[in-house]
Amino acid sequence: MIKIGSHVSISGGLIKAAQEALSYDSNTFMVYTGAPQNTKRKDITDLKIQEGHAFMKSHNLSDIVVHAPYIVNLASYQDDIFELAIRFLGEEIERTTALGANYIVVHPGSYTKKDLDYGIDRIAEGLNNVLDTTTKPYVLLETMSGKGSEVGFRFEQLERIISKVTHNDKIGVCFDTCHTHDSGYDIVNDFDGVINEFDKIIGLEKLKVFHLNGSLNPIGAKKDRHANIGADGNNPKGKDYIGFDAIYNIVHHEVAKDKPLILETPWISKTQNLYKEEIHLLRGDTNE
Repeated sequence: MIKIGSHVSISGGLIKAAQEALSYDSNTFMVYTGAPQNTKRKDITDLKIQEGHAFMKSHNLSDIVVHAPYIVNLASYQDDIFELAIRFLGEEIERTTALGANYIVVHPGSYTKKDLDYGIDRIAEGLNNVLDTTTKPYVLLETMSGKGSEVGFRFEQLERIISKVTHNDKIGVCFDTCHTHDSGYDIVNDFDGVINEFDKIIGLEKLKVFHLNGSLNPIGAKKDRHANIGADGNNPKGKDYIGFDAIYNIVHHEVAKDKPLILETPWISKTQNLYKEEIHLLRGDTNE
């Protein structure tokens, strides 16, 4: 089964998020529990969770994903930022559990003035402060593009983090197509080879969610700029260097079967996105 959807807003609670997802003909979706740039959050009781679940059940929406905010930096050498990351990620895990989501995606973090080894150890330390035997959702480390000092742009880095986490049965990976392409993996011409490498280093049992994004840059650019799927030079947001065929291949690949596939492609304007069109094209719907 292909589970495909997009990022949607939760500003009106889970019920509004589910209704927005349905408007794109999705059968899954992803939310931030609030603005991704800050820690302001509604109380769990204000998220209209019961109504959302009822709507989801009646419209075949399931297996939703939560994304932690960008301000969570578990690799930071600054104690106040590190402690905020631990506290807030713990609170986000509670909200993810309340929403009934099985996954919360987090960017591993950036070590800035330190080095990679420090960043890996710091992230593992942070996760060891957050995870215990009662943790319900998987915490998914996202594959990154390699810009700046961010950790997680090579599979080996993710594996090193996972190996240092005590309760690493609670850890998984979110495979972002733009990030992985930008970091240098050839998902266009050799996706099977990339997946085999992932399996050897991390293990396919850890691969839980895909973010489906085109890239505005050639392979290995380490830029992290998302493009609409298969966009050509006429798209106002720019050309996609990954291309429709490569993303379509991933969507229909055995490794993506039954996993949430989430679009984070750019909005064309403040009021227009291409989620519905991209979802139908990637599903292979012949009547669209």
